[in-house]
Amino acid sequence: MPTNLAIDDKLIVEAQRLGAHKTKKDAVTEALTQYIRQRKQQQVLGLFGTLDWDKGYDYKAARKRK
Repeated sequence: MPTNLAIDDKLIVEAQRLGAHKTKKDAVTEALTQYIRQRKQQQVLGLFGTLDWDKGYDYKAARKRK
Protein backbone atom coordinates (compact mmCIF):
# COMPACT_ATOMS: atom_id res chain seq x y z
CA MET A 1 0.00 0.00 0.00
CA PRO A 2 1.69 3.20 -1.13
CA THR A 3 1.99 5.83 1.56
CA ASN A 4 3.36 9.33 1.36
CA LEU A 5 5.11 10.49 4.51
CA ALA A 6 6.96 13.69 5.27
CA ILE A 7 10.08 12.31 6.98
CA ASP A 8 13.18 14.38 7.63
CA ASP A 9 15.67 13.54 4.86
CA LYS A 10 18.60 13.83 7.25
CA LEU A 11 17.11 11.12 9.46
CA ILE A 12 16.54 8.81 6.50
CA VAL A 13 20.05 9.31 5.17
CA GLU A 14 21.56 8.64 8.58
CA ALA A 15 19.41 5.54 9.07
CA GLN A 16 20.46 4.26 5.66
CA ARG A 17 24.11 4.86 6.46
CA LEU A 18 24.01 3.29 9.93
CA GLY A 19 22.02 0.27 8.82
CA ALA A 20 23.75 -0.10 5.45
CA HIS A 21 20.35 0.02 3.76
CA LYS A 22 20.31 0.50 0.00
CA THR A 23 16.90 2.16 -0.15
CA LYS A 24 14.81 4.49 1.95
CA LYS A 25 12.11 1.83 2.06
CA ASP A 26 14.55 -0.68 3.58
CA ALA A 27 15.59 1.83 6.24
CA VAL A 28 11.99 2.69 7.16
CA THR A 29 10.93 -0.98 7.20
CA GLU A 30 13.81 -1.88 9.52
CA ALA A 31 13.02 1.07 11.78
CA LEU A 32 9.37 0.04 12.06
CA THR A 33 10.33 -3.58 12.70
CA GLN A 34 12.67 -2.54 15.50
CA TYR A 35 10.02 -0.21 16.96
CA ILE A 36 7.42 -2.99 17.04
CA ARG A 37 9.88 -5.48 18.55
CA GLN A 38 10.87 -3.02 21.28
CA ARG A 39 7.24 -2.25 22.17
CA LYS A 40 6.42 -5.96 22.43
CA GLN A 41 9.43 -6.49 24.71
CA GLN A 42 8.25 -3.65 26.94
CA GLN A 43 4.85 -5.31 27.23
CA VAL A 44 6.49 -8.56 28.35
CA LEU A 45 8.60 -6.72 30.90
CA GLY A 46 5.41 -5.31 32.36
CA LEU A 47 4.35 -8.85 33.29
CA PHE A 48 7.25 -9.40 35.68
CA GLY A 49 6.02 -9.66 39.24
CA THR A 50 2.42 -10.22 38.21
CA LEU A 51 2.43 -14.02 38.10
CA ASP A 52 1.44 -16.16 41.07
CA TRP A 53 4.03 -18.80 41.95
CA ASP A 54 3.28 -22.20 43.41
CA LYS A 55 5.28 -22.16 46.63
CA GLY A 56 5.05 -25.95 46.89
CA TYR A 57 6.64 -26.57 43.48
CA ASP A 58 9.88 -28.53 43.71
CA TYR A 59 11.96 -27.75 40.62
CA LYS A 60 14.68 -30.21 41.65
CA ALA A 61 12.17 -33.07 41.74
CA ALA A 62 10.84 -31.98 38.33
CA ARG A 63 14.34 -32.20 36.86
CA LYS A 64 14.73 -35.78 38.09
CA ARG A 65 11.54 -36.88 36.34
CA LYS A 66 13.04 -36.36 32.89
